[in-house]
Amino acid sequence: MGAVITPQLVDVVDTFTAERSYSSGSSRHLTVCQVERWGLRLEHPTPEDPFADSEVTWLLPEAGLRLTHQRPRSRHARGGPSVLTAVRVQHDSRTWRTTDLLLGLAVPGGTTARIVRSEEFAAAVAGQVLRPSDADMALRTVHRTLEEISLHRHDLGAWLAAHGIFEPWPPL
Repeated sequence: MGAVITPQLVDVVDTFTAERSYSSGSSRHLTVCQVERWGLRLEHPTPEDPFADSEVTWLLPEAGLRLTHQRPRSRHARGGPSVLTAVRVQHDSRTWRTTDLLLGLAVPGGTTARIVRSEEFAAAVAGQVLRPSDADMALRTVHRTLEEISLHRHDLGAWLAAHGIFEPWPPL
């Protein structure tokens, strides 16, 4: 069974109303929506997810990445990997728009990062859902980031610090 080709996924965050709108037409109120010197910090509960209590997302426009972590519902549960996804970010004083480039890295922490969503990415490229320039940007971004993270022994905290971001990841 092949990957399903989807239209481009564009999320829009309104920093004044703390609302995130998805391509699907749905929207979600954010409990945290804070512009930082390095990008945008977001958090929202995930009541529909039986395993995750909330999702934390950082948009890193200079790196062309979205960093996501799902906090487990049970404090005894082991958290899943953080995911770095290649995105195109456009923003002004009120609105942050991200276009998902459908390729990313799962970084479990303490072990090797791995490329994820490659089948979906390949299907989007073959189906011309992603423009060639976006596909090239996604490949360059993910490979550059994988190399940088490996130089930091797959430690996201060290990688973030090298980018001038000293807040703990995942946030407490």
